[in-house]
Amino acid sequence: MRLLNPLFAILLLSAISVPPIFAQQAEIIDGVAAIVNNDVITISQVRELVGTRERVIREAYKGPDLAERIKEMRLAALKDLIDRQLIIQEFKKMQEKGANIPDYVIEDRVQGIIRQEFGGDRAAFIRTLQAQGYTVTRFKEIEKEKIIVQAMRQAKLTDNVVVSPAQVQAFYDKNKSEFTIPDQVKLRMIILREENANDVGGDANKAQTAEEIRQKLVEGADFNRMAQMYSEDEATRDLGGDWGWVERNTLNEDLTKAAFSMKAGGISPVLQLGDSYYILNVEARKNATVKSISETREAIEQNIMQQERMKSQQRWLDTLRQKAFIKILT
Repeated sequence: MRLLNPLFAILLLSAISVPPIFAQQAEIIDGVAAIVNNDVITISQVRELVGTRERVIREAYKGPDLAERIKEMRLAALKDLIDRQLIIQEFKKMQEKGANIPDYVIEDRVQGIIRQEFGGDRAAFIRTLQAQGYTVTRFKEIEKEKIIVQAMRQAKLTDNVVVSPAQVQAFYDKNKSEFTIPDQVKLRMIILREENANDVGGDANKAQTAEEIRQKLVEGADFNRMAQMYSEDEATRDLGGDWGWVERNTLNEDLTKAAFSMKAGGISPVLQLGDSYYILNVEARKNATVKSISETREAIEQNIMQQERMKSQQRWLDTLRQKAFIKILT
């Protein structure tokens, strides 16, 4: 039997059977989670929506923290399902005035899923649905509802948003840290490791070798060439020990302290960390800088416009909620 493709499982949404973690709670088979006007949202729909995420949470948390996070997740899922039901109900009102989703749109959607998830094998697609206890007709109904919700949400996004210079300035001032480029050093390193010593007294000889390499560098030897000859770091040896531009969070604490205390062109002392010896060369430095508002204006405007569009959609949903009878029972 063909296993259910993970992405296909997401496409099924509430058409998937109850996840195993809920099967353990046999005392609750199903129930009403909420009433939205004349429609019911079931507990199983909420569980199905959060099933995969809840399994991850159960592996990461225990005790009261687990209970609280599951509660928050289920409430968020229930809110999403309520919004979804309100949108579908609103579309049904529009249908009375002639609105509709053409059948070919649904068929194109299903055919796309068959091509992408089943390599064009319609029979495999149908077998997978049947294994889950669903018909093609029911799957099309689910996809149609998804298309309706997506289209209705998109229609309520405001396009005529005008962002003022004052809004841009306020956003820039509030989020300046997002536009800060941290200080960086352009770094090369030669790394020697004790476990690679093959001669007698390997540890002492490796430390001595590192000191000799450093002395040659101080006397003017080319760091790039010396790294290619002596470094035992396979990832960077052929690049002449080049690590490129690094920030403070790239290296461990000791190497970071050494690298960022050096001047451009400097060669560090030999640093022994564990079983390894390091020689650092800072080729150049960049101080921390903050992008100007002129450099970030376009990105800020796009960000604000997206926020305003989402606010307009949320106002529409809030209006639907205010007009509806909603009763949460869980």
